[in-house]
Amino acid sequence: MSINLQFSPRDWERIKRDWTAWWEQELTRPMIVFNPRHEFQGKWIIQQHPGWDEVQDVYCIESILDDYQQQFEKVRYYGDSWPYWWPNFGPGIVAGFMGARVGSDENTVWFEPPSKSGLVELHPSFNEHNFWWRWVKDLTLAAVQRWGDQVTVAHTDLGGNLDILASLRTTQNLLLDLFDAPAEIERLVCEITHLWLHYYDELYKVIQFANNGTTSWTPLWCPGRYYMLQSDFSYMISPQMFERFVLPDLAACCEHLDHAFYHLDGKGQIPHLDLLLSLDRLRGIQWIPGDGQPPAEEWLPLLKRIRDGGKLCQVYATTTTVRTVVRELGGRGFAFWVLDPLSVDDTEGFLREIELEISVF
Repeated sequence: MSINLQFSPRDWERIKRDWTAWWEQELTRPMIVFNPRHEFQGKWIIQQHPGWDEVQDVYCIESILDDYQQQFEKVRYYGDSWPYWWPNFGPGIVAGFMGARVGSDENTVWFEPPSKSGLVELHPSFNEHNFWWRWVKDLTLAAVQRWGDQVTVAHTDLGGNLDILASLRTTQNLLLDLFDAPAEIERLVCEITHLWLHYYDELYKVIQFANNGTTSWTPLWCPGRYYMLQSDFSYMISPQMFERFVLPDLAACCEHLDHAFYHLDGKGQIPHLDLLLSLDRLRGIQWIPGDGQPPAEEWLPLLKRIRDGGKLCQVYATTTTVRTVVRELGGRGFAFWVLDPLSVDDTEGFLREIELEISVF
């Protein structure tokens, strides 16, 4: 089935040119992506289409894509936005691939340990027949086959090594494990990282056939292998534990990827920033202040620290955020995902305003 997008081949040429230059830190301006406001934005696949069983139903896969396609064809793309689709199965669905029980309701997706076996008996492995893995892979493949090079199909949210392990052990148990059995945790995070890379590569093999770049659960377009790495569990551990249990995983992923980013989620992860900046192959850091915290424009010293460390920086932003950051720090190396619901005229006026601000910085 063809898709009728308000996005031309010339638009694609511009997107690929400008995003490639941004990754190389050659642009003096920021990248500005606008939130595509449609019915399914931010919703989980299993929330939209409940009632699936373990028998894959191709018609249901096509109906998911039908729903999204109707929304895509209504969107106009401004700034550095482009048509992309993220198969959202919840944060860290790799835990489901490894046997964790997956639950969902209208508000969230969660994971429960597959059994009550002990830490020593836990040996995650690749299972090509796992229901969740087949669903994600089949849906990704169907999207690539349907939309070809007109839509960038993203990797699903794979999660981070300790986040996945927490889903297999529970967060409370894992916090105790870090003290009681650190050698076993080192073994497990190594095994999980190995499997993570395998799942990434298997999906990349599918996605790359469209020859249309890569993206992930956060909108950065990349000409090669890109992913937004994360370890939300790290909010609860010290830099010493981060260096032992997380940094080797991140280093391995950075070596494997062409363009690796890190999701710095909340002030509890700021103590890990120096370790992150030490990773030469980590290309950038996304800053998320977290619920109840001041907005991103009130964290200018932190954003400057990221940029002074030689890293690119992505921020979820309002128009106020963009104006403030550009005025105080300039636009080079920043990517903003603008969440304000702007009209067409307001969007065009805002882009002209930022262009003028950059010219006088």
